Amino acid sequence: MPTESRHVTVSIERPAGQVYAWVRDPAHLPRWAAGLAAGIRRERGEWVADSPMGRVLVRFVPVNEYGVLDHDVVLPDGTVTTNAVRVLADGEDSEVVFTLRRLPGTTDEAFTADADAITADLATLKRLLEAG
Repeated sequence: MPTESRHVTVSIERPAGQVYAWVRDPAHLPRWAAGLAAGIRRERGEWVADSPMGRVLVRFVPVNEYGVLDHDVVLPDGTVTTNAVRVLADGEDSEVVFTLRRLPGTTDEAFTADADAITADLATLKRLLEAG
């Protein structure tokens, strides 16, 4: 059975390269990703965050020229969730696209709550980047 996805997007009045570089830095995550607001740090070469689920690892794909910001979040029980994120050029501005995949067993309410949380995070990202 195919996985259900939702694409959550935000337009940002900044060049795609600037948006990509800023979002690509895991140290910025607590400023715009509410689930990681408790902080993120480097431990033994990995990015570790304290989240509502406990200690998680965050692993981004290598730097690339395509605006791909996919990253895995490794939960305390070892479950890996891959988040597909893209920064797309839109003239002089950019669009950030987060693809939310519905995990098996996720209720409609939980899926909607996840989409709402991502929408709020992207709104925060927009506010931060457009402010300067």
